[in-house]
Amino acid sequence: MLAVGRIGRLFGTDGGVMITLYDTFPDDFQMEEPLFVEIDKLAVPLFCSNFERRGQSGAVVRFDDIDTERRAEDFLLGHEIFIKRDEEEDDEFYMEDLIGFRAIIDKQQGEVTDYYDSEANPLFEVEISGHSHLIPAAEEFIAHIDFERQIIKFVLPAGLLEL
Repeated sequence: MLAVGRIGRLFGTDGGVMITLYDTFPDDFQMEEPLFVEIDKLAVPLFCSNFERRGQSGAVVRFDDIDTERRAEDFLLGHEIFIKRDEEEDDEFYMEDLIGFRAIIDKQQGEVTDYYDSEANPLFEVEISGHSHLIPAAEEFIAHIDFERQIIKFVLPAGLLEL
């Protein structure tokens, strides 16, 4: 879940609220997609019956099932709103993004210094102890990628890399 705004105050008498939108709020938001608020540590989906932007960082919103000031005040005011992240987007990256990562091969460590894109045989260039080695950029040779710590762990068949 990604925080995209905060419900600030009431707007009108029919349960409408003013929302301050964060920079993370998607420009292409569709009202068919639910927004979420956390109530008692549970993500509660809210569907918009009306969504009207007010400038860059504001919106007036009315939610289905929230039709009075009292309901809006009791359940919504002060809460952050969230959207579900598209999990597929989080997993996407380019092999070139791995340049500069620390490479771990068995007990040896080095650095991914380049990537050669080829339909037939894409390769990583990995420098270990001052020597450059070419490693196939194939899924079966990559054991784990840690994007936060910038580490890529390779598992290579015997004889593929002579250190």
